Order: sequence, then structure tokens, then C-alpha cells
Amino acid sequence: MSLQCGIVGLPNVGKSTLFNALTKSNAPAENFPFCTIDPHVGIVNLPDKRLYELKNIYNPKKITPATVEFIDIAGLVQGANKGEGLGNKFLGQIRETSAIIHVIRCFDDPNITHVNNTVNPLRDAEIIETELLLADLETLERKDEKIKRQAKNGDKQLLFELELINKLLKHCGEGLSLKSLELNKEELTTIQSFHLLTNKPILYIANMSEYDIVNNNENDYLNQLKDYAKSQNSGLIKVCASIEQEISTLSENEEKIFLSEYNLNESGLNKIVRESFNLLGLQTYFTGGPTEVRAWTIPKGFTAKQSAGIIHSDFERGFIKAEVFSFNDLIKHGSEKALNDLGLARTEGKEYIVKDGDCIFFKFNV
Repeated sequence: MSLQCGIVGLPNVGKSTLFNALTKSNAPAENFPFCTIDPHVGIVNLPDKRLYELKNIYNPKKITPATVEFIDIAGLVQGANKGEGLGNKFLGQIRETSAIIHVIRCFDDPNITHVNNTVNPLRDAEIIETELLLADLETLERKDEKIKRQAKNGDKQLLFELELINKLLKHCGEGLSLKSLELNKEELTTIQSFHLLTNKPILYIANMSEYDIVNNNENDYLNQLKDYAKSQNSGLIKVCASIEQEISTLSENEEKIFLSEYNLNESGLNKIVRESFNLLGLQTYFTGGPTEVRAWTIPKGFTAKQSAGIIHSDFERGFIKAEVFSFNDLIKHGSEKALNDLGLARTEGKEYIVKDGDCIFFKFNV
């Protein structure tokens, strides 16, 4: 799937450091604003222990995990919707993403520059939210003017869009993001083509100090941001970007030792990748055999026929049936033969809604 998460925030809050850790890359991450100008793109493997359990059953030549795509977008500043700090360019980059990862600084350090001179997570969050909201208002106003001209002939679809735009404008004009507006299925489908920013799901990342993460300390900054994220019906993950960057350079065994010494169960990066995958509305199904065990990425709600098309268009075009069994059943009983003997493998048709963790063998004819 080509869906992307855009990493955003004010300049110099740890976005590029976090991006480098996630993607094991070297995007510039310096102690001054606008270090990132052009967006950096990275593809990250989804941590999924189930793949390694399937490996023990199939003993394949290789395993292929699902992935999540991240974009490191340069820092937004107040006035971005009017072009401040190359704002129009960066807002355009956010518009192309499917979900937003909003990094916010939640620690004091006089040696690290803050674009507004003081640390204030609520103010910083609201600056970004306001810029996204103002950009949406501008987009909707332009679209309103265009459709008014086109709808003079009484076209029903255009009149519907015009009514919807007025509804959206009223909501945004009250300072509310579009995520908080209840829309029916037809309205939700229509606004996808508008590429609005405040309709995108958001995950907040509290970038904390090493001391606070190691000691599991929840400072006032974090508590403020937690309350804000809850008010936005959004999730929050706390990390220390510098620790995560250090972890990203370690081998698997070194990482285990490092996490143990810091009293951490797992890296914050794993949590971010998994939650980003969920934020995009994605899930995985598995195929397995002696050549490869693979996790395939599909949107939640995909049918068996649509899911087959992710492997190859011929699979969808010539779909006959899907032989399906659950990951949990396979691990419990140890083999496909055991599942067949117990009647736990089943045949599903093209309209079957695939579940996360389904193991599937497709039959097709072209």
C-alpha cells in the first residue's frame, strides 16, 4: 500500500532525529530551525512477532514483513498558511499524506533552541492545528467559489458538494477540526477529493528527556499533552528521540541489553510504527510456504477478492476461492494438515471480509 504518515511539528522539536531512528537513515537533524527543507521518505518494517512464529512452522527461505511509509516534513511555524517559513510548500506536502504524526517537545534543555524560546506543548500543538485549520478554510473557500460558478446549471452532484462545503466551512469557522464533525458515508467519500488537512487522523508523539523516559516520569508537559490528545480523540506515545536514535544503531542482541539496562520493555519506535499502521486503517494477512512467509498489507474491510489483488492483479481477476485459517489456530495445532484434519481450515468466497491475522491460500484461473 502507498499510504504515508507525515511527521510534522514546529522546527527543531526532534522530528528528523525520530525519522532517522525510525528509518535508520541520515536526514539532517541539527540544532536550528528549518534544518529539513525537502521531505525525506523512509519505509519501515512493521514489528510483528507472528511472522517469526510462522517461520518456525514453514521454515521458509525468507520472511517479508509489512511496511509503513514515513515522510519527514520540515517544521511548520505560525503563519505557515500565508507562506511563512516556506509554509505553503510544507502544507502541500502534508496534504499528500494519509495520516499525521505530530512531534511535540516535552522537556527543558537550555542547550536546544526552541523556535518560540519557551517549551509549551499546548501552545505548540495549537499553533500547528491552527495552521492546518486555516489552510482548510482557504481550500474550502476557493472550492466554494469554483463550484458556485459550475452549479448554475442545477447539477445535483455539484449542488450536493456546495451544501457540504458550506457545512464544512461553518464547522471550521468555529475553530473546530473536521475530525470532530459527524459526516455520513456519502459526505466522507466526497471530501476525500478535497485533500483537507484537519480530517486526517493524528498521533501525538511526546518527545521527552532521557531522564523522564528512563525513570518513567510523567512531567507536567506530558500530562498537558495527554489531556489535549484525549480532547482531540487522538493517541499519544511518549519517547526520547535521542534514545531511539541510539537504539536504532544497535544489533538485535545489543538492543535487548540496552532496553533491559534502561528498564524498557520495547523501543518507542516499535510502538510508533504499530500505531501508525493502525492510524492508516491497515491490517495484515499472511501467506506461507517453503519459499516465503509474507505479511500482506490491506485496508480494513477488504474482501478476499480485493486482498488477492494485492498479490497480483491476475489473482483478483481470476479469483475462484480462498482457503483460510487463522494464525492462532495454526500456531496452536502446528501444521496446515492438522487444521484440515480438525476441520479448522475453511473455504471462503470473493465477498469474505478478510480479518487481521488470516492465513490465506488463493485459487484463481486466468
